[in-house]
Amino acid sequence: MSPGDEHDYGEPTGTRVRLPESDPYGGARRPARSSSRSLVMVVGVVVLLIAAIAFANRGGDDSPSTAATGEGNADKPKTSSTAASGTKPVDAKSAGIPSGYARDEQGAQSAAANFAVVLGSAEMFDTARRHQIVDTVYAPDVAAVRQSALDAAYSSEAFLGNIGLDKDGTAPNGQTFVSRVVPVGTKTTTYSVNAATVEVWYTSLFGLSGEASTNPVSESWYTTTYQLKWINNDWKVADFQQKDGPVPVGRDQKASTADDMTKAVEEYGGFTYAR
Repeated sequence: MSPGDEHDYGEPTGTRVRLPESDPYGGARRPARSSSRSLVMVVGVVVLLIAAIAFANRGGDDSPSTAATGEGNADKPKTSSTAASGTKPVDAKSAGIPSGYARDEQGAQSAAANFAVVLGSAEMFDTARRHQIVDTVYAPDVAAVRQSALDAAYSSEAFLGNIGLDKDGTAPNGQTFVSRVVPVGTKTTTYSVNAATVEVWYTSLFGLSGEASTNPVSESWYTTTYQLKWINNDWKVADFQQKDGPVPVGRDQKASTADDMTKAVEEYGGFTYAR
């Protein structure tokens, strides 16, 4: 896969997406309620929250719960498989990249999410940093081949010019290059103690923020499937494939100014992602 596959580099159309007249979610998007009905809903939510808090904080009940005994749980659904585990993903970093993941499915998913972030970052356009990332993230027998292919792609003046960067991979004066991946969710499709296949669904911000930008920052959605191997006590990328979507319906929101977008990118840091 070449870097050109990571994003849609076509010319921006400037078209604002509006919801179609037919409901694409089959009724999930509901019409606005009256103010009185909204007030009733708010009051109801507050009451439920108070009740939930009181229940969570109650004490002195020594009787066994149905969850512990298994009684009354026959018809109840299991805990959602998409719920966060609450487990800290890693305690260390290698070359500034989270590393030292657990040798289990959660560890593989956390690794894949963080690999998606760094492989889709603006740092990949800096030669020295890209070499660090590839050597850290990829399996040793894959890194050398991948390194050569990425060097050729990222040094292509045609490729860089198409996305608005100078031939050395930097943004023109007065503009800020944005390339950021934000994982939405992960899932494991196959797993063993030595290998795992993990899908990462994410949104990607890509483009140049600045008054003179001809390639403004836009949003895209992708799912990348990572083939991971357990090597040297950590998960490493052996291969990956990317596809578009799932893509949500866009809302008719006013685009931010170039200055606001630049400030957001500079002021809001990223995260270490966990399953």
